Amino acid sequence: MSGETGFPGRIPAAYFSTETSSFTDLLGRVAPELLPGRQPLPPGDMGDAVPHGTTIVALRCNQGVVMAGDRRATQGNMISNREIRKVHAADSHSLIGIAGTAGIGMEMIRLFQAELEHFEKLEGISLSLHGKANKLANMIRGNLGIAMQGLAVVPLFCGFDVDAADPASAGRIFSYDMAGSLQEESHYDAIGSGSIFAKSALKKRFQSPVDADEAVRLAVSALYDAADEDSATGGPDLSRKLYPVVMTSTAEGTLRVPDAEVGEISRQVVEARMENPGG
Repeated sequence: MSGETGFPGRIPAAYFSTETSSFTDLLGRVAPELLPGRQPLPPGDMGDAVPHGTTIVALRCNQGVVMAGDRRATQGNMISNREIRKVHAADSHSLIGIAGTAGIGMEMIRLFQAELEHFEKLEGISLSLHGKANKLANMIRGNLGIAMQGLAVVPLFCGFDVDAADPASAGRIFSYDMAGSLQEESHYDAIGSGSIFAKSALKKRFQSPVDADEAVRLAVSALYDAADEDSATGGPDLSRKLYPVVMTSTAEGTLRVPDAEVGEISRQVVEARMENPGG
């Protein structure tokens, strides 16, 4: 019996449709106002009115991929949040990090997680890693209207490709622009206002192949360099015990590196810069 037949509280029948395995397409039909890109906004640039988050880095390693993000969100010239988390598991073998409008970015992450879970439940299989990357590109394109009003979100996506013939090269990284253009990166990438400095640091220090432990150290060090040059990027805060969020995706799945471990690496990076500030 459908939810439109006089039973208050029942879910409408449209939500039980199996015509599409895309949760985003389903939501676009039954409740388009819930999609981030369909939210009405007043005219003008809204960019300075909301918190923004940066910076995210991702690196390939022998075991898969490592992704790390700083903890700072800014609103204009003010720090709006020192503990924001910008790196999350998209599913069991992939990671997503966001830079740009914090609220829209977090909404996009939750929608992307639901999209992947919805597809797997209806189809009985998971999307390929490249298929997941394409799904995310379509979602970014749907956000283009409000992105042009200053509420842009640019994600970084990576994961362990379970279909890869060689597990040692199964780590893959995908980058996007504001319009949803998709590119696969070879070894590492970064997004956000501090990305140019993070990538410059990685360019000098990254030497493939690298194991996961060294990749974590490189990621923390790159974020330190980004924070040293970019005021919107937060470096390791030893006094408050706030450290980058670091996650890995390997054959065993996605895992957040414990704060205690990241904190120890952060302390080592800071101590090394006391002796050699330029790294």
